Amino acid sequence: MALNMKSKMAGAAPSGRTGRSGHKSVQTRARILDATAKVLSEKGYAGTHLQDVAEVAGVRATAIYYYFDSRDALVEEVMWWGLADLRRHVREVLDTATPGDTGMDRIMLAVEAHLRRELEVSDYTTASIRNTAQIPTHLRIRATQEAEEYGRIWHRLIEDAAREGEIRSDINLFVLRMLLLGSLNWAAEWHRSDLIPVDAVVTSAQMLIRQALDSTPVVQRTTTALG
Repeated sequence: MALNMKSKMAGAAPSGRTGRSGHKSVQTRARILDATAKVLSEKGYAGTHLQDVAEVAGVRATAIYYYFDSRDALVEEVMWWGLADLRRHVREVLDTATPGDTGMDRIMLAVEAHLRRELEVSDYTTASIRNTAQIPTHLRIRATQEAEEYGRIWHRLIEDAAREGEIRSDINLFVLRMLLLGSLNWAAEWHRSDLIPVDAVVTSAQMLIRQALDSTPVVQRTTTALG
């Protein structure tokens, strides 16, 4: 029976060693990884079975073992790649910032890049975010390392904005980073593209975050808004 998958691109599958040599085997391996990302993002770790992966990938279940030792090897690769892909994408978006962009502007760029990658572009990223707490500890090693690297990007963004005086001084910056990333990641759990456009999620998140962090006194902001 066909699975009801989200209409979202899997994203570029990670390159690396293959069970067989040749261009066709590389494509097959990528299809298997893409299929695993789709199933994992939709059904979770416990519900991801090789037969479902094979059905989505268009291969026999036994053929998967030519490329991966086990279901867990597949899951581990997808979990790592989802976070590695997210980190690289956000970094590339931040590299497009202009010299005139403020620290807060850069945070807004990162918020949009994260949400769009998570909600409308990459099944890998969605799978990684939604299954971190579900998978066994030994499958989290590479993914955890990527998550730590990604967290450092946000640490620098927040520290830079605070140093520029754009974030309220009474906010704990560590707590801010944890809450901000937690809320962005949680969007994968509640968002439904058939009910809420991603554009609306991005705009609302940026507005809420910017207003919550704004170091401008409330009285001054109100006076400015009233003209």
